[in-house]
Amino acid sequence: MVKLRLTRLGRKKVPFYRIAAMEALTQRDGKAIAYLGTYNPLVEEDKQVVLKEEEILRFLSNGAQPTETVKSILTKAGVWEKFQATKKKK
Repeated sequence: MVKLRLTRLGRKKVPFYRIAAMEALTQRDGKAIAYLGTYNPLVEEDKQVVLKEEEILRFLSNGAQPTETVKSILTKAGVWEKFQATKKKK
């Protein structure tokens, strides 16, 4: 199963995350299928998330499951609502 989850970058006490599509059993910082965006928790609200919306929607429509944290990031960015809208059309 493919999951959308965070991989950690950055040095000690200065986290920086990438949103990645990975197999569920892969290690946290293991090999990813694709990198779909970034998340920086230490920056102001408007600059902390960068997403590739089209690719994320493609992975979600093909059955990828987001983790709780990634789902909350997608909800705040408005991508989750777009996915739910396309899901209802079918």
